[in-house]
Amino acid sequence: MSGYSFETYGELEPWIGREWLLTNGTGGFASGTIAGCNTRRYHGLLVAATVPPVGRVMALSRVADSISIADQATAIELSVNYFDKLVIPRGDRYLRRFSFDDIPRWEYEFDGVKVVKEVLLAWGKSVVGIRYSVDPGPHKTVALRVQPFVALRDFHATIKRSPERVYQLSQSGSNISVALDKLRLNMRADQGGSFESRPDWWYGHTYPTETERGQDDHEDLFTPGHYKWTVTAPQTLTLWAGLTDGPLEVMEFESERKRHAQGLAVPTMPTPKQQRLSRAASDFLAKRKVHNSPGTTIMAGFHWFSDWGRDSMIALPGLLLSTQRFQQAGQVLSVFAGHVSRGMVPNYFDDYTNEPKYNTADASLWFIQAAHEYLRISRDRETFESILEPACREIVEGYRVGTRYNIKMDEADGLITAGDPTTQLTWMDAKQGDTVFTPRHGKAVEINALWYNALMLLGETDLAAKVKISFTRAFWLSAFKGLADVVMTDGSRDASCRPNQIFAVSLLHSPLSEDQQRAVVEVVRRGLLTPVGLRTLAPYEPGYRGKYSGIQFDRDQAYHNGTIWPWLIGPFLDAYLRVNNKSAASRDQARAWLTPLVKHLEDACIGSISECMEADPPHRPVAACAQAWSVAEVLRLAVELEL
Repeated sequence: MSGYSFETYGELEPWIGREWLLTNGTGGFASGTIAGCNTRRYHGLLVAATVPPVGRVMALSRVADSISIADQATAIELSVNYFDKLVIPRGDRYLRRFSFDDIPRWEYEFDGVKVVKEVLLAWGKSVVGIRYSVDPGPHKTVALRVQPFVALRDFHATIKRSPERVYQLSQSGSNISVALDKLRLNMRADQGGSFESRPDWWYGHTYPTETERGQDDHEDLFTPGHYKWTVTAPQTLTLWAGLTDGPLEVMEFESERKRHAQGLAVPTMPTPKQQRLSRAASDFLAKRKVHNSPGTTIMAGFHWFSDWGRDSMIALPGLLLSTQRFQQAGQVLSVFAGHVSRGMVPNYFDDYTNEPKYNTADASLWFIQAAHEYLRISRDRETFESILEPACREIVEGYRVGTRYNIKMDEADGLITAGDPTTQLTWMDAKQGDTVFTPRHGKAVEINALWYNALMLLGETDLAAKVKISFTRAFWLSAFKGLADVVMTDGSRDASCRPNQIFAVSLLHSPLSEDQQRAVVEVVRRGLLTPVGLRTLAPYEPGYRGKYSGIQFDRDQAYHNGTIWPWLIGPFLDAYLRVNNKSAASRDQARAWLTPLVKHLEDACIGSISECMEADPPHRPVAACAQAWSVAEVLRLAVELEL
């Protein structure tokens, strides 16, 4: 059983703090809370990717839905919304159950009336269907009213009513169109619904999660009017909305539901936990063309990330290889191989221009690791030799002779140095203006662990032997401290206890002796391990931040200075199993350490795993609510451990 079901008992908490996410294979999505309230500017019923998988637009923000009973004056409001600090209306009082299998489903009940609401994204299209199954119960007649709220804005932004923002409304029966500049949202009611035009603005929609994050948290939204259906017997009614060039095509909800399920289909996994994780993995896959040919890419996280090189390469083995989705894995690798430039794969693709950006020192080395894992597991030697291996060798040569951002091999010791005091090129990349929150320019430990691993994978054994000797000389501190995090350009060493040293043990080829590997694992276990992943800085270190909250500056300051990242449980368990020879006892312990993250699938964004958790107990989920590499590493280890 891969679905989720929760009895809500008409309560607002904790359901207003738990989210759901639905994707459509293009980079677009729908998302909200179980309670039915939008608490983020990214929550909406249709966020469309206009240049898949980017160029995302908040098209349909929400609907206000209500039921009127013939002999009663007051309508029953099913929706929930924040206006400043006031929650109104309170449709949560009538919500009895929320479930999520392939799509989200809300079950309401009041005065004998039963309403089931479902939201579906058409696979590969920028179209949403909202279906209501209404049973009037003992009443002769009830009326369903659905009022759409249209945004047509950049999904990162919020809007306010202004003279410049004028929506154009046109209507033909129950087919309506709301246009703004080049964007047009078309809507249609099936099963006899009628539309009453009442253009208006509603002011002061408030998003409390954005308030907490120090972001713009208020918005005005436009409504063109409302749809209405009269119901005298149990009936199913559907509202469709799509960001389309022309009128909406006729769609049948169940047929589109089957197409959506097929789009997210996962191979049969041997356990329910693996099945749930595999389904979660599907949400991060999206279309991306390379050289005008269809391709696949990995969205780093929701709601605001696009496809990032580092995240994609780290996530690929878990998302795609563990589930034997080899064709898609080959496409993802080919997308990034097609964008290798000066020995670098892109760090990310711009949300607006779709142009690749190359500001990372480790994504290219992770590409080499992922490409070889692809070859090892898929045995697709043709793709590897024709596309991937040439890209790998181009990367090694680029790093050897030097490329962007002072990324180059030190001829004296063979180690990779990168950056300067103004740059952030590793995965610990938080930076605002001139403030670098985790300075790591110079020789970073995981960059050089990846470099050694890459050289060994590509058969560069002479250079690898030199790097192995240099690595130990440069980074080894002691059996009680493990490895230095960074060797600075002046030769000084940052001895902070961080998780980056674990990669010198977890990767296939380690430059450390067995005793050193065991010491590193113990240092990391003792200083950084929590029930939900590894802290990014030990609590006893200067600069440790136990909470992740407040304005962007405060959150960035904590991002890699204590905040827990679940994905790091993957390399930690790899390293732990390695130094314990994968004994039965070590496998049991690894399962125990992994289990809380599997349970997290029901805690924050239903069916996914968060980007981060706060460093201090109780380790509140923070940052993006669904992150590719979090899901990927938990899935990969769940398969490895037969969980």
